[in-house]
Amino acid sequence: MTKHDLVMRIVEATGLPQDKVARVVQGVLNAIIDALRKGDTVELRNFGVFRVKERQPRIGRNPKQPDQVVRIPRRKVVKFKPGSLMRRLVTGS
Repeated sequence: MTKHDLVMRIVEATGLPQDKVARVVQGVLNAIIDALRKGDTVELRNFGVFRVKERQPRIGRNPKQPDQVVRIPRRKVVKFKPGSLMRRLVTGS
């Protein structure tokens, strides 16, 4: 599903104009990004939790040249943990 597909589903369900729904959807996404950029956790009940974690630097290997050591620097990554309701509905367990 793309962002456009999501907008169209909301338009069909609500009857609201497409341009207004698109602005609201983009506004929600921007708010999530801004919160994560600040280091905040975004928790959407029954959906899931977005958070930023910092991965420690580590040593990796080049698969084409296993004897070659590659230093992987410290970096931030976005993690998502699905909520219990979402997990149950998607996986059936």
